[in-house]
Amino acid sequence: MKIWIVWLPNVGKSTLFNALTKSYSADAANFPFCTIDPNIGIVEVKDERLTVLWEMSQTKKIIYPSIKFVDIAWLVKWASKGEGMGNAFLSHIREVDAIVQVLRYFKDTDINHVEWEVDPMRDEDIITSELIFSDMEQIEKKRGMLQRKAKSGDKLAKDELSLLDRAWELLEAGKLTYEMYGDLKEDEIKLLKSYNFLTFKPFIYAINVWEKDLWDAQSIKKTFEEQLHKPVAVVCAKMESDMIEIDDEERTLLLEEYGDVPTLDELISLAFDTVGLMYYFTTGEKETRAWAVKKWSTAPQAAGAIHGDFERWFIKAEVVAYDDLVSTWSWNKAKEAGKLWLQWKDYVVKDGDVIVFKFNV
Repeated sequence: MKIWIVWLPNVGKSTLFNALTKSYSADAANFPFCTIDPNIGIVEVKDERLTVLWEMSQTKKIIYPSIKFVDIAWLVKWASKGEGMGNAFLSHIREVDAIVQVLRYFKDTDINHVEWEVDPMRDEDIITSELIFSDMEQIEKKRGMLQRKAKSGDKLAKDELSLLDRAWELLEAGKLTYEMYGDLKEDEIKLLKSYNFLTFKPFIYAINVWEKDLWDAQSIKKTFEEQLHKPVAVVCAKMESDMIEIDDEERTLLLEEYGDVPTLDELISLAFDTVGLMYYFTTGEKETRAWAVKKWSTAPQAAGAIHGDFERWFIKAEVVAYDDLVSTWSWNKAKEAGKLWLQWKDYVVKDGDVIVFKFNV
């Protein structure tokens, strides 16, 4: 899974990216147009349940699911008209699964804002508008050819043109093509996905606050959820950046001093959930692992995450819910307690299931 982090200059996005990836790969400086080349970081999705299973099974190795975050050039107002770097770089980032918009909430006179004053909702409007303009350019490039084919009686071209016209109407009204999703047929969804429209991807918002704002994080989160109607995470890039070089034990102690405040783990989990993924577990002596699958996956499809042959030659699955397994603290005891179930090809895997697959090659 690949997620793009998009931003206006000097909102703390590169600091946030570095904290996410526990590195200093992205430049962070007090002037616009600093980040030019893309940075890519693999980030583990931490889940305490996996740690508990690792302890229960006395496993040698623990493997978390991961997300690929991409940090690429900034956007500025009128990028579509050639301002800053323009928006040509957007063509290199279309194959992502979701977009995280980093919005600056913190106020600091030592860090310039490209629009001169801090206003998160104005920043969101600028970013979204530039993504909309970019997608409208995509449609314009395709429209002429489709119109010629449609006039000649090509039914497929007529259908595609009609779909793009519907998308254009939304974009022209300042809305996202993602709003069409629930009204589309499966073949229409597949067609729109082939265009890789940036506005046809789920959006997540990371509200970057100062340390002093963390105490009011839940109120800030609620406010922006009501205004944006999209998933929102409150983050403090500065705090997270300060913790890059400390170990997990020191990090835990430091967070205890802060109290109940949001961390990057919440943003990572939110991103994972927003793109429609969940995970099930396997655990044993060699390794305890979380396997990422799409929500509503059947047992054979989930088995395919391990190996294609597992899906092809699937027979059945032994399944126990995470809570039931932990309450008995052993696979055999869960079985004796009647908590383990045999499931077949039509079983829909649930988040947190612990599974052993049976297959025949």
